[in-house]
Amino acid sequence: MSLAQLHYTSAPPGPDGSGFRFTAVSSGVPATLLREAEQLIGYEPPHDGPVGPAEQLKGFPTALSFSELSDGGRLLSRSVYTGTDHGGRPGNFHAHALHLPSGARLPDGALPITAWESPRWAEATPPEGRPVPIERFEPSGLLRKEGLVVFARSRADRLASFFADLRALVGRADARQLVVVERDSADVALWIALACTVLPREQAHALTFTTYTRRPRQARQQIIGALPSSEPVGDDHRFRVHDCTARADTEPVTDTWADLWARIWSAGRPDLFRDAPDDLGGLAATALTSGIALRSDARAAAARWTTDRAFALPEERLRELVERLCGDGVGRLDAYGRSADGATADTELVALADLLERLDGNVPTAVSAPLAARVLASGVSGRGPVPVLRAGSLTPQAQTELARDLAYDLRAGIADATEPAAGRPLALLRAADLLDVDCQDELPDFAGRLARGLVGVDETAGNARRAAADPAAPVCPPALLEAVHGHPALRIALFEALNTLAAADPPAATRRLAGSGLPVELPPAFPHLRMCVAGAGTSGDRLGRFHSLLRTAGVSPHAEPAVLRTAFRLVWPDGLPTGREASLLLNQLGSDTHRMAGTRDLLIGAALAAPADDPDVPALATDLLRSFTGELRRAYQAPLHLLEFAGLLGTDREGEEWVSRALALRDGAPEPVPEPVMERVFEALARRLLTAPVPESELYALARSGDRGLLAAYEREARGERVGDRLRVVPSYVAACFCDWSAYPGTHPSWDATRTTLLSKVLRPVVRVLPPADRATVEEALARAGRGKLDAFHAWNRPGALGRLAGRLTGRGR
Repeated sequence: MSLAQLHYTSAPPGPDGSGFRFTAVSSGVPATLLREAEQLIGYEPPHDGPVGPAEQLKGFPTALSFSELSDGGRLLSRSVYTGTDHGGRPGNFHAHALHLPSGARLPDGALPITAWESPRWAEATPPEGRPVPIERFEPSGLLRKEGLVVFARSRADRLASFFADLRALVGRADARQLVVVERDSADVALWIALACTVLPREQAHALTFTTYTRRPRQARQQIIGALPSSEPVGDDHRFRVHDCTARADTEPVTDTWADLWARIWSAGRPDLFRDAPDDLGGLAATALTSGIALRSDARAAAARWTTDRAFALPEERLRELVERLCGDGVGRLDAYGRSADGATADTELVALADLLERLDGNVPTAVSAPLAARVLASGVSGRGPVPVLRAGSLTPQAQTELARDLAYDLRAGIADATEPAAGRPLALLRAADLLDVDCQDELPDFAGRLARGLVGVDETAGNARRAAADPAAPVCPPALLEAVHGHPALRIALFEALNTLAAADPPAATRRLAGSGLPVELPPAFPHLRMCVAGAGTSGDRLGRFHSLLRTAGVSPHAEPAVLRTAFRLVWPDGLPTGREASLLLNQLGSDTHRMAGTRDLLIGAALAAPADDPDVPALATDLLRSFTGELRRAYQAPLHLLEFAGLLGTDREGEEWVSRALALRDGAPEPVPEPVMERVFEALARRLLTAPVPESELYALARSGDRGLLAAYEREARGERVGDRLRVVPSYVAACFCDWSAYPGTHPSWDATRTTLLSKVLRPVVRVLPPADRATVEEALARAGRGKLDAFHAWNRPGALGRLAGRLTGRGR
């Protein structure tokens, strides 16, 4: 069949007109086709094209285009620059095109891209305007296998991303067009040829393309060739640009097909596209047996393909596939279950394990043993013992050889700190046990990593951090529980490591290990772990829980004082005991035990941080001073003496000079006294100073001190209900308070402000409503006090005289 042809160029004036027009057309071509073709075969030379004599015309790009027509047919055209036209004007070109009706193909079924630079293309209008019939297209030598291999290897870093976009292009109707930027249109033709070799034949015949255009935005083809000087389209979402004149994209390609195609071309084996099965697994398996190293996902596909056809394949073919799946190469798994190319290989590991299970007992051991070795070294034995070993099909000699081959990988995998210990390293330990590989020297460090993982310390990749504890998460995997029960050496090493961590941070260990499934009845050699696994509880009497935990430990705190500290931190993880609890702990267990356990400072902290309303703290301070005499830090001594002093006020052991003693202890402390301590002491002093009668020396010490904290506590107590109730029912107390609050004017401004406030805000409202009898009692008491107290009271209590009296009492106007 002879295909209809079209020739188009700039022609001199004639019967059909002048300028660009069709100069030769096969008979029977409709005018509608000519109008549509004219839009597809145009040519614009590049902006930076060569300028010079005619021999430089070969430096201009060639536009070989294969385009879809509205009638369902195709137009294969070649447009080349021819320099000047008949009138000497530059910019002329000649286009030679073939029309392929719907369903028709090139002679001999040749792909359109094979017509690149075929000698059948004409660069000028044929004589007498009659196209020469074309029965076949001789292909250009540019597209031979050797040239394509050289080109593919030169673009190896771009192949996978190009093939990934190509698969998207032919797989979706709305896919973005591909723009390939090269400095030579011949290189674009090579890209298109590579694309056609990997696509199914039907898709390759339907692929539309052009090897050059100056305006890619106006092109209708799927693959568009451009020069660096062509119109840029990188900002247009309709296009995917592969600029081969710029740096290659380093983003990984996730498309398994694309990566596999790229590796096959880089290996120079395009014949595999013709000989291998059409499915991914079959092509990957063929590539493997051809010696091509594959990525992990492609190897997984090959493994699944082999599993499905295991018993249909010849034994030699099956043996070769298994050896390749387990051998060296980019996709080879190391002992940590990773590919050498850095890709994770979980899917491949599962596929290998499935293949092993399929082959187990059905093929000679010589075939399945390498696969068993690789599965063992990868750690995918969580389903139980590897089948080939469980079935006992390995002879002792074969097992010995397998153990020798895998010993290094197994030990290295167990020691790998970048993996969660309860994952592959644990599976590798089980595999080592199956093969009798000695790993005893690895157990202490491995057990330490297991323990840190259980209590929530993530140390993978050298990044130690406290992991967030999820109470609902199963912190002890079944595989680990099985190892704990079935591996005595690991169990002892793990319990030792957990016991150490439990002693270091009991609350964290309890949050993760309570209810973990570890046996509560652990040996007494691990008391801290026993307490943390049992848990501290959240309710009930805290001292009761404390002693219950000590009983759970299985050892006496006198024999091993460290358990006392663990129990203490479990019962009071975020706080401190009360004064009563701390006193009982001190007296029941003795100072020596607390001293050796390191809980002495916790008891001291309980005393110093206790709120002011805890009545048992002064007694605790006394016990602490008595129990640890001579060994307390100076920073602790003054606060404890202050707490003890606060408890003595109001008793027959209070002594004298209360204010001076308290302030001297505070001011002589080497470090600031804790606020709760001074708050308690000042409140106790204020209560004592407001208990009549008060020695005048103490009241004068208060006035002279001007201490803001003490005076504030004194004012708060005076404004409180206790003083108010007594003022309203005890007239003599009214007289005593008037004497105190009118005494020592001018001694200190802070004292003057405090007593004036108390006279006006506390005492005056009470005096105003006193019954006559109670007022008389007050005046009698003031008369006995002498020194003009009664007169001062009358002057103070006279309406309108308060301001003048206050001025005299504070020394104003003197």
